[in-house]
Amino acid sequence: MSDNETEQPAPPPPRAPSARTPASAHTPPAPPATRGWLRKWRRTTQPTPDLADGLGSGLDRRVSLLERNPFQIGFFLAIGAMTAFGLVTLAVSLKTVIVLVLLSLAIALGLNPAVDWLHHRGVRRGVAVLLVALGLISLLVLAGWALVPVVSEQVNILMLRAPTYLDNLRQNPQIAALDAQFHVIDKAVTFLTSGELISGLFGGLVGAGQVVANSIFSVIVTTVLTLYFLTTLPAIKEVIYQLAPASRRPRVKYLANEMFKRVGGYVSGLFIVVILWMIVSFVFLSVMDMGQYAVALAVVAGILAFVPLIGTSISIIILSIVGFSFSPTTGLITLFFFLAYQQVDAYFIQPRIFSRSVKIPAVLVMLAAISGGVVFGFIGAVLAIPLTAALLLLYREVLLPHLART
Repeated sequence: MSDNETEQPAPPPPRAPSARTPASAHTPPAPPATRGWLRKWRRTTQPTPDLADGLGSGLDRRVSLLERNPFQIGFFLAIGAMTAFGLVTLAVSLKTVIVLVLLSLAIALGLNPAVDWLHHRGVRRGVAVLLVALGLISLLVLAGWALVPVVSEQVNILMLRAPTYLDNLRQNPQIAALDAQFHVIDKAVTFLTSGELISGLFGGLVGAGQVVANSIFSVIVTTVLTLYFLTTLPAIKEVIYQLAPASRRPRVKYLANEMFKRVGGYVSGLFIVVILWMIVSFVFLSVMDMGQYAVALAVVAGILAFVPLIGTSISIIILSIVGFSFSPTTGLITLFFFLAYQQVDAYFIQPRIFSRSVKIPAVLVMLAAISGGVVFGFIGAVLAIPLTAALLLLYREVLLPHLART
């Protein structure tokens, strides 16, 4: 080291802060006061934090019904009640249309196996529907051609001979004494010959015309809807399937197909039962020398066979009365024969026809037929059994497995 160079002292080692040293001496200096307004502006212009942030996270913010405004509760309850009442009123007012739609769909499902049979053998579906529809309409026309003239003739004969029949009742001393006191026979003759019968049944000629017009309208609407459902049944099924979520679509498709199969199987089987009743009735009445009424009575027996539970019993009564009009022997033979065939039909034919389509207990069949007949009449009694079979399928395939899992 030279003499000119001065020796630099070493820097002192850092001292540890003493306990007496204030903490403020070691804190970083505060930012300038000129930036305080910027922090305040940022703080006031930031969006309000969500309740799920900070202290609000993890809290259940469900609002109890007791915490809501009573006016709001009453308003929504009133809206819901009015909506439900409107829907029920609309359904009741459209009851006839709904029943016709369901009847048309059931008939279409019942005729669909015949259409599919023709379609699988190379016939286009539209042509197959046309052939099946022409066959059904031909049967209805033949039934009407056989039934209407006989019924009108017998009604006219009854109206003409009824006063004579009533007068002959006066030959009985008890009936004559009763008629002398209350004039029952004279009132009955006046009721039959004055046209009050038609007025009491249909409300006069205008009411009878309305009944005929409504019947024709119902037949036309049912025929058109049945043809439409038959033609577009595959497309209708696909639309129903698309309403289900994709994850549950196979299950919904299976259930819908089973419901359609059961309803269609019941209607198809019912057609077979009706045709058998008509054939058996026609053959028996022809053998018993009642050929002039055989076709008409066979049609009556077939129509009444559509009615569950009581239809065949009513047809047996009518056929037996006609048989007794020929001779007591003919009436008894007719009564015993059709009673025997009723048992064969109930315990042998129908169980084999409906064994795969309608799988419901007998008590449910009875309750469904009675309930449908009371609510919707003849058509309701016919539709109640397949609808009950469909609901029973949902009970077995949906509700019971769900209850077993819970």
